[in-house]
Amino acid sequence: MKLYQVDAFTDVPFRGNPAAVCLLDEEKDEQWMQNLAAEMNLSETAFVLGRGNQDYALRWFTPKEEVQLCGHATLAAAHVLFSTKTVPQGETIAFSCASGQLQAQQTDDGIELHLPADPPKQSQPSSDLLKALDVNPSYFGNNSTDFLMEVDSEATVRSLNPDMQSLGALTNRGVIVTALSSNKAYDFVSRFFAPGIGIAEDPVTGSAHCALAPYWQQKLGRSRLLALQASERSGTLGLEVAGDLVKISGKAVLIFSAELHV
Repeated sequence: MKLYQVDAFTDVPFRGNPAAVCLLDEEKDEQWMQNLAAEMNLSETAFVLGRGNQDYALRWFTPKEEVQLCGHATLAAAHVLFSTKTVPQGETIAFSCASGQLQAQQTDDGIELHLPADPPKQSQPSSDLLKALDVNPSYFGNNSTDFLMEVDSEATVRSLNPDMQSLGALTNRGVIVTALSSNKAYDFVSRFFAPGIGIAEDPVTGSAHCALAPYWQQKLGRSRLLALQASERSGTLGLEVAGDLVKISGKAVLIFSAELHV
């Protein structure tokens, strides 16, 4: 079987968010996939199994557990399928996964993913959570997987240094912290922390923008947005809110390919 590593949401090697992509030749049990994800030790490893007619089963594993949705590893998987000509240029890929059917197609801006929108609802943060992040948000809410908070500035987002041990014990999946961008090239910036599932800080998180895109659409009054995830590696995401979908566009770079011997 072939194994690939791809940097997603970037056109520059060693930036964006790295993901492993395993093209399966047959179904594998969960423990085998979890073991390989732990071996790769990246935020996500995607497992792709062809089912014919550009339809693929897709699952994602962190080093610790399976997750229900991952944007950057889906982008990485689509990039592998297109770049290896497993899927012809111009075709639309249908991924069947735990969160429903996702689509990926090539555009002038790279690859566009269709992911389900999951906007936050305003809620009340715990004092322990705010203490772990050491912030005073102007907005706090949560969706089905994450907490989302808006803070006063991009500088505050960039300066965050959370207490990861405390944060991991207080979250379902993770915490998104966002602010308006101080750079006019972008609409907003964010960072994403998920120590509870084995990811201290995720470099670029497609699924977090299923909450961020509808949140900023409401605030800014625009359906098309450009986002920067301001991690150390950083990455750029083009966004469009279309009803109950968030269309996320990004580029990717293939770093290496390998053959599995187990």
